[in-house]
Amino acid sequence: MNIAPKIDHTMLKPDATSDTIRRYCREALQYGFASVCVNSCQVPLVVSELAGSEVKTCSVVGFPLGAMSTAAKAFEAECAVKEGASEIDMVINIGAVKDHNWDLVQRDIAAVVDASKPAAVKVILETCLLTDEEKAKACEASVAAGAAFVKTSTGFSTGGATTEDVSLMKKTVAGKALVKASGGIRTPEDAQALLEAGADRIGAGNGIPLLG
Repeated sequence: MNIAPKIDHTMLKPDATSDTIRRYCREALQYGFASVCVNSCQVPLVVSELAGSEVKTCSVVGFPLGAMSTAAKAFEAECAVKEGASEIDMVINIGAVKDHNWDLVQRDIAAVVDASKPAAVKVILETCLLTDEEKAKACEASVAAGAAFVKTSTGFSTGGATTEDVSLMKKTVAGKALVKASGGIRTPEDAQALLEAGADRIGAGNGIPLLG
């Protein structure tokens, strides 16, 4: 099974240079990855490098904490889409999730979904910081707000994707959204286990080793 079309080839390090981003784009084109996922300041470069291909430009928003105002998060998303991003990976308001302020959580996501149109929005839950109940509620809020995906992790916190979390998220969204697994996925076996658990997309800092 060729899993390359399910992989977001991801470079989110703060010291990533233009040359590094260009290399990721070349690799994505060579292997046929789903997207190149970068910080929003690098969207124009990725759009230029991927021009004429089917590889998508994906931008993170509110990364990695998700702890800015809703207006700021939505504005970042709007700018990234105007510059050519076709997918937006936003970090949920984790503090609001921990407060169980589900109205704020949903409004925060909905604002980004609206600002990102027509781009697809993936909502990063940061599952390592949440209880199973909070993960399920966050998935429900994401679906209600119109998100296209729910996503496990930033890869910048205390843990990454697990098969248990992917299974829980897949069950909760019940076909109303897709699931992206990210964080700590380093081997073909890791990727395959997460896909079998229900992941529709894999985010990885280096997608090439996952191909086997």
